[in-house]
Amino acid sequence: KKNLYICPMQAEKIILGIDPGTSVMGFGIISVHKGKMKLIAIEELVMKKEPNHETKLKRIFDKTLALIDEFHPDEVALEAPFFGKNVQSMLKLGRAQGVAMAASLHRDIPITEYSPKKVKMAITGNGNASKEQVAGMLQNLLAMKEFPTKYLDASDGLAVAVCHSFNLGKPENDKNYTGWASFLKQNPDRIK
Repeated sequence: KKNLYICPMQAEKIILGIDPGTSVMGFGIISVHKGKMKLIAIEELVMKKEPNHETKLKRIFDKTLALIDEFHPDEVALEAPFFGKNVQSMLKLGRAQGVAMAASLHRDIPITEYSPKKVKMAITGNGNASKEQVAGMLQNLLAMKEFPTKYLDASDGLAVAVCHSFNLGKPENDKNYTGWASFLKQNPDRIK
């Protein structure tokens, strides 16, 4: 009996992937069971007709909570903001990400952030892959006959979820938050 190895039960894990945006926000939800991924849902929140930035942030918060309440993810993975030249765009994007994070933390769902390059590298093997290449690889990885959306923002949200599934159990993810305390501990520069 000393040579007997009992494999631990692998419960299904549901991952909500989010690609923050203030015009279009992409969401992808997958389940992972015994190493196999399955698409649960893919969706976009289109906010181009919203009257102001505050209304968009409220819609992001409400939509994220609604998805959490409907699908009960075990973990949330977000694409981290990238550094660009337009400061106003970066600020708005950071707010959108923060609101999605706040909704997740409000429901006590652990969060992991991934850089856009890391997501693309995990999905395609190329950190500079195009959105179309990422969507094509996701279609292949999840055995979809066709990609179910005309927007590529939803594929980015799905890519973050798949990237997270590839990193499950690895000790070094980009950033992990299990609640407000861990978020504040890992981001002391955000406290003023």
